[in-house]
Amino acid sequence: MRVVLAEDLFLLRDGLVRMLEAYDFEIAAAVESGPELTKALAELAPDVAVVDVRLPPSHTDEGLQCALAARRARPGLPVLVLSQHVEQLYARELLADGNGGVGYLLKDRVFDAEQFVDAVRRVAAGGTAMDPQVIQQLLARRSVQEPLGGLTPRELEVLELMAQGRSNAAIAAQLVVTERAIAKHTSNIFTKLNLTVSDDDNRRVLAVLAYLDSAP
Repeated sequence: MRVVLAEDLFLLRDGLVRMLEAYDFEIAAAVESGPELTKALAELAPDVAVVDVRLPPSHTDEGLQCALAARRARPGLPVLVLSQHVEQLYARELLADGNGGVGYLLKDRVFDAEQFVDAVRRVAAGGTAMDPQVIQQLLARRSVQEPLGGLTPRELEVLELMAQGRSNAAIAAQLVVTERAIAKHTSNIFTKLNLTVSDDDNRRVLAVLAYLDSAP
């Protein structure tokens, strides 16, 4: 079974490589950054990807975003995410895919090698391996964000920046996309929130109010 592993901390990455090799996994690549992960997933077609959420260069959710992009390019690519935290927006997108094995484990709650190896094998076989705390947080978040449940992670990012008072131009600059793309996201937000064109109401304000009402 061929594995692409992404972890920026050398000692942890090396330890994971040695552990997986001891259980007869083949390490196709062990990388430390988002661009390296994107390249490895595209070129090596592994049986499963084991991905840390926070990778260089952004050290935010680079690893998870790379994994999601790889699954869009190769539907069903099994992905096991490792993290110190629950990145809720992108975790929900990963789980909502419903195509291929997925897992999300919190690093400080993996207590032995067999538990971890079993999770890798289960995900590679098309199953799931979810830490109970991840599920609990996602369900709790969903209960308070139900009105926004139809928005994509990118649309939620745009809406959050709208709530901060940013213009479309400012949002486009921060997200490094065109202003036209932001206008399209904004239009999609209005449609999904059922905010129709009206002379009496400002849809941008109403969208922000929906976001604030749904915030935990």
